[in-house]
Parts: sequence; C-alpha cells; structure tokens
Amino acid sequence: MDNIVIFGAPGSGKGTYSAALVEKFGYNHISTGDVLREEIKAGTELGSIAKRYIDKGQLIPDDLIIDMLASVYDTMREGPGVIFDGFPRTIVQAKALKKMLQERGEKISVTLNLKVNEDVLMERLLNRAKIEGRTDDNEATIKKRFNVYYTQTHPLIEWFKKEGVLSEFTFRGDKDKMINEIIDKVASI
Repeated sequence: MDNIVIFGAPGSGKGTYSAALVEKFGYNHISTGDVLREEIKAGTELGSIAKRYIDKGQLIPDDLIIDMLASVYDTMREGPGVIFDGFPRTIVQAKALKKMLQERGEKISVTLNLKVNEDVLMERLLNRAKIEGRTDDNEATIKKRFNVYYTQTHPLIEWFKKEGVLSEFTFRGDKDKMINEIIDKVASI
C-alpha cells in the first residue's frame, strides 16, 4: 500500500494535488482538519477530547492527533494507498507517523514537497479569502502562518531527505504541468 505525505506552505495546493492523485490512482485522502471536524461532529471520545483543547484555544497534543489519524487510517487499509494532507507538520509528528505506520507493517512511500514562491502563495490566499469569505486569510494572519510553516514544518525537508523519501516539486506557473510531474513520480513508486 502506498503512503504518501504531501506538504508545503499554506496555499501551496496540497488539496488540489491530493485531489488529482485521488482521481488518478483511487487513493484515500486524510486531511487532519477534516478528521478533527468529523471526530468532533460524530461526538467520539477522541473528538470530545480534541474539542476541549480547541475550545480553550490550545493546540491538540500530537499523540491525540496520531490516535485520530490511526483510527481513520485503519478504515482505509483495503485501498491502493493513503495521502496524508497537512500532516505531519513537525519532526515529532513525522516520527510518530513513521512509528504508527511501522506498527501496521507499512512505511512512508514518498513525500511530496510543494515549493511555491511566497508572493504567489500570498496572492492565492488573499484570492481564496475573497472567494470563500475566509476571515483567517488576511495578510497579517497569512504572514503568521508562513512564519509557523518556516519554523515548524520546513525542517521536515531535511528529515524526509534523510529518510530517503523526499521529492520536491517547484510551481512555475503551470498547475497542469505540476500535476503531471507529481503523477509521474507517484506512478514510479
């Protein structure tokens, strides 16, 4: 089974490229945000615990996130693979994901790092704010999210490189070309 991690800065197209892989290969897709919302909505024990953290404005502990992802992952084991979208975000989370997969006899097949110029990212996110009415996509908040990405998530590049699973894709203005490059890479694993 293929286990694909897709990551990049906010606005880099993780959802767009994940959708292309789902369509092409029939992979299952795990988005951490979606999992949290579904667990909370379903009123599961994990969802209730997560909601308490969220309601206090606190970050959800890594072990709780891993437990949620493991629970969802276990329901997707029959398919051709799983895309982890937006997770891991830190080296600690990457190590926890690696351990969770190893416990199931699996491993990370490939990590897709989406590299996009920061000016393009800002423009995308501000446009998304207009289209979707997202108040969290304003310039000041976006800059804070970029800072969090560069301080917490960006170090994953070296970690995944050392693990031997890193593939990088640089956006050069042609989304379809990048989709084809990503599909070609995933087809080769």
